[in-house]
Amino acid sequence: MDDRQNAEKLPAGGAGDFAAELKYQSGFGNHFSSEAIAGALPIGHNNPLVCPYGLYAEQINGTSFTTPRSANQRSWLYRIKPSVTHEPFKARSPAHGRLMAEFTQSNSSANPTQMRWMPVEIPDEPTDFLDGMFTMCGAGSSFLRHGYALHMYAANKSMEDCAFCNADGDFLVIPQQGRLWVTTECGKLAVSPGDIVVLPQGFRFSVSLPDGPSRGYIAEIFGAHFQLPELGPIGANGLAAPRDFLVPTAWFEEEPRPEYTIVQKYGGELFTAVQDFSPFNVVAWHGNYTPYKYDLSKFCPYNVVLFDHADPSIFTGLSAPTEKPGVALLDFLIFPPRWFVAEGTFRPPYFHRNCMNEFMGVIHGGYEAKGGGYPGGACLHSCMTPHGPDTKSFESTIALGDDMGPRRESGTLSFMFESALIPRICPWALESPAMDHDYLQHWIGMKSHFNRELTDIK
Repeated sequence: MDDRQNAEKLPAGGAGDFAAELKYQSGFGNHFSSEAIAGALPIGHNNPLVCPYGLYAEQINGTSFTTPRSANQRSWLYRIKPSVTHEPFKARSPAHGRLMAEFTQSNSSANPTQMRWMPVEIPDEPTDFLDGMFTMCGAGSSFLRHGYALHMYAANKSMEDCAFCNADGDFLVIPQQGRLWVTTECGKLAVSPGDIVVLPQGFRFSVSLPDGPSRGYIAEIFGAHFQLPELGPIGANGLAAPRDFLVPTAWFEEEPRPEYTIVQKYGGELFTAVQDFSPFNVVAWHGNYTPYKYDLSKFCPYNVVLFDHADPSIFTGLSAPTEKPGVALLDFLIFPPRWFVAEGTFRPPYFHRNCMNEFMGVIHGGYEAKGGGYPGGACLHSCMTPHGPDTKSFESTIALGDDMGPRRESGTLSFMFESALIPRICPWALESPAMDHDYLQHWIGMKSHFNRELTDIK
């Protein structure tokens, strides 16, 4: 797919070339093509004897070579110097200490209790996106190529002369505070709160913070990639539309960069390699394996128009499937502003026990099942642990009775990750000062409304 007219005007000042107008290509899973210099893409060959402008051809694969064509993901990058020209990798010192990619009894805990964390504080000391990231919980193993990890981050400075590469899996990043300007090997992306960005396994990227402090959420999946969910009876349209996903256009830097550091996450540990050039030296590229972003306000939700409450699966924006049909390694659900119109129905999410595991965050505003909002915080409801609306939400809804008319939930944006794999929780998450030890008190005040003498049954 050729470059499209999608463009985004960024404010000038403090971020170099990011002050220019960014152009994107649109679509999900398309075969894209982009060149920063006309004629840089080879014609008729992926790997000609001599590439245009003396560039090197390099392929990056997101799937095995023999994966069926319909699911095969790969891109060809045409770069000034190949990625292999770096010094040997060495274990990063000091070690990060709060990242995990394999979850076992020895390094993490299983606990079914409902948990909530309030927003984490921005660090006082200079901290970039990489050092500000920490794992909350997860399941499985990156070594076995099956599982996920859920992280959060809090940072206050841009990455400098440094790029990050995740060999373990794909990142889905959700900024809650502060914009992210992300440079990748395919080009640049401007990501604001209310957007998400997916950075696939193996791509090198760097994160700048134009607004200073930033915090947010990161989901990482091992051995799978996100795809659009099947729509079933919804039909051909709705939820997240393919055309609303944006892919960068080629951009490169060619100046020497002495002592440029590549940080690679491999098995949850960090390794560093030094090279004398920027990894963002890709003059042209083509393929269907790329970073991409999505504006959550473009999500088209579906909901009930007569009675009862729909299951949360109708809010699925992206899904990483397992081999079992209909069962997710990790689903990403979007809860945007929307209308509630169901008649005679308790409209907040119903009380339930789910065979899946739910990790929820709030980007801004409140959430209809909780009396107060907690933007920047998170809650975890694990497999078969009961949860639902808190006492305040329940009682205020019941009190409306027959006077409950159509209502628009506005000024809110929340999300949820849902997985079939039971999460193990990191020790620093359990010991975090952000842990809300009074979370269960939100339900303690529930009273019985049972009345044997009640005869006015509808």
